[in-house]
Amino acid sequence: MRALIINCTLKPSPEDSNTHALARVVADALRGHGVEVDDVRAVDHDIRPGVSDDVGDGDQWPGIRDRVLAADILVVASPTWLGRPSSVAQRVLERMDALLSQTDDEGRPVAYNRVAGVVVTGNEDGAHHVISEISGALADIGYTIPGQAWTYWHLGPGPGPSYLDDDRGHEWAHKTGRAMAANLVGVARALAALPLGAPPE
Repeated sequence: MRALIINCTLKPSPEDSNTHALARVVADALRGHGVEVDDVRAVDHDIRPGVSDDVGDGDQWPGIRDRVLAADILVVASPTWLGRPSSVAQRVLERMDALLSQTDDEGRPVAYNRVAGVVVTGNEDGAHHVISEISGALADIGYTIPGQAWTYWHLGPGPGPSYLDDDRGHEWAHKTGRAMAANLVGVARALAALPLGAPPE
């Protein structure tokens, strides 16, 4: 079983990323369940605006799309900015919109029988809103979203220190991240054993 984590931080490599640090907890838990984990920091790639698989002119989304479709489990990890997912997360979701119209050899949407979850960090309130926005978009595309397929770290309303600057709340965020990983793997295995069929005509 394979997982892909798309980190939608605004920080290019090799800058430290709070979002990467919390996503790594989920990645380690997934590996503990025997899952092969791949990750990509989206901002390191030239992902052009659009809603198709390849908009040309040096667009690097097609390579990431291949990694998305190679994964049984997708985790979108985003910081919170102004109470919303990052602009990078929105760009990734817009590019994934192309999957809506694509089907496999059995006529199923290509995202069927794949599961997805969300990791959120931020030094302001709004984690549940970000989780809802990303989860809703992924469900629209065809992913199955298990119960409690998320974890987050926020210290509450107003600005404050970031995840890597403060140890408060880490125990809860990590415990929730490990539960998230277990739920993602459990549902992914269930779908592999009893996959969804093509929607009725």
